Amino acid sequence: MCQLRFFDCEIRQKPINVASVPMLSPFRYPGGKTWFIPYVRKWLRQYNRNVTLIEPFAGGGIVSLTACFEGLVEKAIMIEKDEDVASVWRTILGKDGKWLGEQIVDVEIASENVQSLLKNRPKSLRERAFVTILKNRLNHGGILASGAGLIKKGENGKGLRSRWYPETLKNRIMDIVAIKDRIEFLQGDGMRVIKENLNRKEAVFFIDPPYTKAGRRLYKYYEIDHEKLFGLAAKIKGDFLMTYDDAPEIEALALQRCFEVGRVIMKTTHHLTKYELVIGHNLEWLRLMQEM
Repeated sequence: MCQLRFFDCEIRQKPINVASVPMLSPFRYPGGKTWFIPYVRKWLRQYNRNVTLIEPFAGGGIVSLTACFEGLVEKAIMIEKDEDVASVWRTILGKDGKWLGEQIVDVEIASENVQSLLKNRPKSLRERAFVTILKNRLNHGGILASGAGLIKKGENGKGLRSRWYPETLKNRIMDIVAIKDRIEFLQGDGMRVIKENLNRKEAVFFIDPPYTKAGRRLYKYYEIDHEKLFGLAAKIKGDFLMTYDDAPEIEALALQRCFEVGRVIMKTTHHLTKYELVIGHNLEWLRLMQEM
């Protein structure tokens, strides 16, 4: 039995200003980690760019994208189980990224047209990717899980158009296309990929699984064996950084594995502040950030 190595950030610490972080992903992803990027940079800079970053629950992919665009890692491997999200990454990192960007610019964002596009069954991977982007950008909160609906009033009463930035989205996609040789995408089970790469000492894992509280509402594949995930993390020969909701059961799992746990403050899309847990083998870099 070991004692939980736990430290709190100062209450006076302000949440990260998301506007100060480059927006690189085409997704408006619920539970995304744009706000966490300054912490990721500090963590990865310990390794002098000579590592492969593995992101088992990639989602909107902002961590892998930032790491590659900023040269923080040699390569990134993104894994996503959700078939719709995966279709977007497979299209962008495959041969149809340019096509997707052009479709986004050309589409008419009117309610009837969007409804019609969403009702049609996609006939190809790239069509599925296009429909997924439409849903993600135009659904409430960017939620792709069943039950989510299109926004109505939008920002300043502008409806669907208030969430559709075609040229910006196309540019983001084309920027990713330009560096796609540094990113590998795998569609499938993130935990299986962790298990297959446990012994890679040159690999570091950023693990951001569906959270215990919000997962059911936000994601198609929200069920996860959290205890099994912690067991795998304990066997990683390289390094890992894990983020979780601030929940007692997660702290207990960290205690069992003798991990270090920190708390960082963030601001939700509803402008509420809350804490999230940061878990790893050694969080000295985080401690130093909080003392600055």
